[in-house]
Amino acid sequence: MNKLIGSTMLLLFGILSAFAQTPSGSVADSMGHTRADKKELRRQKVAKRNLHYNILGGPGYTPDFGVVLGATALMTFRTEPADTLLQRSVLPFTLAYMFKGSGVNLMVRPQLFFRGDRFRIFGTFSWKNTVENYYGVGYSTNRHRERGENNTEYTYSGFQLNPQFLFRIGETDFFAGPQIDVNYDDISKAAAGMTVDPHYTADGGTSTGYHNLSSGLGFVVSYDTRDVPSNAYKGLYLDVRGMAYAKAFGSDRNFYQFELDYRQYWSPGRRRVLAWTAQSTNTFGHVPIMKYALTGTPFDLRGYYMGQFRDKSSHVAMAEWRQMFNTDRTTWLKRMLHHVGYAVWGGAGFMGPAPAKIEGVLPNFGAGLRIEIQPRMNLRLDFGRDMVNRQNLFYLNMTEAF
Repeated sequence: MNKLIGSTMLLLFGILSAFAQTPSGSVADSMGHTRADKKELRRQKVAKRNLHYNILGGPGYTPDFGVVLGATALMTFRTEPADTLLQRSVLPFTLAYMFKGSGVNLMVRPQLFFRGDRFRIFGTFSWKNTVENYYGVGYSTNRHRERGENNTEYTYSGFQLNPQFLFRIGETDFFAGPQIDVNYDDISKAAAGMTVDPHYTADGGTSTGYHNLSSGLGFVVSYDTRDVPSNAYKGLYLDVRGMAYAKAFGSDRNFYQFELDYRQYWSPGRRRVLAWTAQSTNTFGHVPIMKYALTGTPFDLRGYYMGQFRDKSSHVAMAEWRQMFNTDRTTWLKRMLHHVGYAVWGGAGFMGPAPAKIEGVLPNFGAGLRIEIQPRMNLRLDFGRDMVNRQNLFYLNMTEAF
C-alpha cells in the first residue's frame, strides 16, 4: 500500500504542477510577445480541438494483485464537433499489468452521445488474464473463507462485451433500447480449497478447471436529467434493465438478471455536490458462478475485495459528498489547488440468496482525492474501509463511482 501511495503522490504532483504552470507576470521575448500571450494562444488552440485526452501511468501495489504496472487514460470528444450543445462523449480506459502470474486487465466503460443526444451507446468492455480469488457463495462462506494461494486462488482468462443502445423517447428525458451481454469465463489452476466448494463443483468446475459462455439479450429503460452523466452536479438518474441468457442465444446456461439503479445529485454551491444512490442486482435460474451478483466493486462499496461477497441478490445504499476547491488562481499554489478536491462517503451493502432474503450487511465508508484533468472530468483516488474484515483498499479511476 505504501508503495502505491508513494508512487501515486509523485505522479499527482507532476500533474498538478503542469496545471499550475501559468506565469504570474508578462515577460517579453525577443519578438515582443509575452509569455502570457503565448499561453493564451496555446489555450485557445487546445480549446478548439475536438479530441481531448489524458494518459497517466506508473508502478504501484494493490492488495488484490500485488505489484502492478498500470496506465489509465481518458478521451473526450463530440461525435458532431459542430454541435457545441452536445454532451462530450467519454472513453475511460484502464490497463494494468500484474507481475504475479504475468496478468493483464483491460477495461473500457464508454459513454457515447449522438445526434443531438437522441441516441446513446453506453456499456462495459473488458478483457482479463489474471490471478484472482474465489471465496464461494453466500455471506457466511464469503466472510470466513481464508484468502490464500492454496485456498482461493485461480487463474482467470475471459472477456465481457456489454453494449447498451439507448434511444430518446420523444422530447422527454426517458431513454429505452436493447442491450447485449456476452461473457466468456475460463478458470485454470484452481486452488485445492476451491475445487471442493459445492457451488464450483455443481457448476461443472473440476481440479483441471472450468469454463462457461454466457450470452444474452435484454432491455434498458432509463430516466436521465443529469447535467453531465460522468460527473453530475445536479439531476436524477433512474435505470431499469433486464437480461435473459439462453441457450438459444449461444449461452451455456438459461438464467436471468434484473437490475435497478437510482442516483440523485444536489449542488448547494459552486462545485459542491451531495450524491446518493440505491442499487439492486438480482439473478434467477441456473446462474453460473461468475455471473452471481457482487457486493463491493470500484463503483460502489470501495474497500471490499471485488468478488469476495457474491450471491444471487445484492443491494447497495450510499451517499457521497464531493467538493472541489474554488480558488481565485492568482498564485501558483491557488492555481494548483483549483484543480483539487475531495470526496467522503458512507453506506452499506446487503446480500442474500433472494431479493427479499438478506443474510449479510456490509457497512462501508471512505474518503478520496479528486484532481480535475479536464473540465468536469476528474481523476479519482479513493481509500475505502471494509468494516466486516477490517481492511482498507485503494482505488484509482478516471470517472466518479456513480
